Formats: sequence, C-alpha cells, structure tokens
Amino acid sequence: MRRAAVFGALLLCLPAGADAGCSPSVAEFRWDGGSARFAVEIADDDAERARGLMFREKMGAGQGMLFVYPAPQPVAFWMKNTLIPLDMVFLDGAGRVTAVHENAVPGDLTPIPGPADTLMVLEIGGGLARRIGLAPGAALRHPAVPQSGAAWACD
Repeated sequence: MRRAAVFGALLLCLPAGADAGCSPSVAEFRWDGGSARFAVEIADDDAERARGLMFREKMGAGQGMLFVYPAPQPVAFWMKNTLIPLDMVFLDGAGRVTAVHENAVPGDLTPIPGPADTLMVLEIGGGLARRIGLAPGAALRHPAVPQSGAAWACD
C-alpha cells in the first residue's frame, strides 16, 4: 500500500504528456499554467458508482476515483459512509472541467449536485484541486472521454 501511495505522488509530479496516448488507470489534466496526473480507479457501473470511496481511510495525493456515466446527465453526490474529505471535479462530454466542489464533508448526507451535462466526476483528496490549480476550464485526457469531441484527445 505504501508503494502505491508513493507511485501516486510521483504521477502527480510528472509533467503532462510524459507518456503518449491514454491509459484507463491515469487521469491527465492540463490548463493554462499547470498540469496534473492521477492514478485512478474507474467507477463506471451503478454498483461501483454507488460504493465510490466509501469506507476508505486514506487516499494518496496522486490518487483518485473517476466516475464515468454512459451519457452527460445531472448528477449528485453525497458523503454517506465516506471517511475522508474529498474534492469533486465535474467534467462534461468533452472532458472539460465545469465545476469543482471543494472539501466535501465526511459523512454529510447533503446532496452535492454537479452541472446538468456531467459525464464524469473525479474525486480526489479534499483541498487538493485548489492547491494544484485544477479548476473549471482544465481539460482531461482519458479514454473515457469521447475522442471525436475531446478538448484534449488521446494520441
């Protein structure tokens, strides 16, 4: 587990574009003045999305969970049984960040809605998005983004 956390932290520090192409296990972002990479778990079916990061006691700085929906739609998250604060990064069908909810409170049952056209949501450690500058307008490169209209297509 310690090795995975170190690997995740190293991924965060690598410059965007260090590897050609896309990998389902890596969410790579770029924006004016910055970039970031996260080792991600994918939640792309109802059961995986419902469980999310519940009961996790920690998550490394370079790790996250990418929730992928079959089509852009309204979504809402809550923090039931979630033990760590999280940032929720909402993305549209082009892989563009449309909103960030910072520091969702562990255990809070209040719904956290995203924009109506959400295709994906990346959950990362609470406060991390602000610390690295990940904000609306950033582009995601990942194979789950429909490549024909991607803001940043896979190579």
